[in-house]
Amino acid sequence: MKNKRLQRVARHRRVRKKISGTSKLPRLSVFRSNKHIYAQLIDDQSGTTLISSADLNLSVLHKKSKERMQRLNTAFEIGKILAQKAIKKNIKKIIFDRSGYNYHGRVKAFAEGAREGGLNF
Repeated sequence: MKNKRLQRVARHRRVRKKISGTSKLPRLSVFRSNKHIYAQLIDDQSGTTLISSADLNLSVLHKKSKERMQRLNTAFEIGKILAQKAIKKNIKKIIFDRSGYNYHGRVKAFAEGAREGGLNF
């Protein structure tokens, strides 16, 4: 049996065959590690990243506590920040690519933050 990471990569490849972003309808790609969460809006036709956001450069949130709720709140805030950046560039509708992760936990919190920030998907 394959390990979890290889199963996630296989799901991601299978989904990526079917979805693709454009400049008017970009793909919102999410990556999560054990400590951080990264997201970017991608135009697959030109192969460029339009907007990116991560919790690495977040000075607003204090990362002293590594509790689950702290990471969920961080993911939610990153989603709202990315949505604000997208709205400044007149991007309101996107395609959500969860990169093979389950829609649960930090990925769900990120998506809800992006929706609250004004993105539609």
